[in-house]
Amino acid sequence: MEIKLQESERKVMEVLWKEGDLPARAIAQRLEEQVGWNVNTTYTLIKRCIAKGAIARTEPHFQCRALLARDEVQRSAARELIDKVFDGAADQLFAALLSRESLSREEIARLKALVGQLDDVQ
Repeated sequence: MEIKLQESERKVMEVLWKEGDLPARAIAQRLEEQVGWNVNTTYTLIKRCIAKGAIARTEPHFQCRALLARDEVQRSAARELIDKVFDGAADQLFAALLSRESLSREEIARLKALVGQLDDVQ
């Protein structure tokens, strides 16, 4: 089952992916500093993530643990983007990325390596 996260919910997850398991209060503090959210907003988003199965809550102190890996969420978001914007054609997304004039040598090397890995898989 694929769990769809809204952008605001992904911000909560980013804190957990970066810092590991944290009490809800600590997540709220980080997001207040980063994006200016109040505690109630963050707690609401944490509860939505719990309801979706993205976060597990344990006691004491409303401890939160990410149940989804960052790469899992990134793959899901990429698939959604490809489906919505590029009518399911991943090559069109890739072409759009390549048409950026400001790709660095490092970015180009990483893209070539990714394409090479695809050749190895198929």
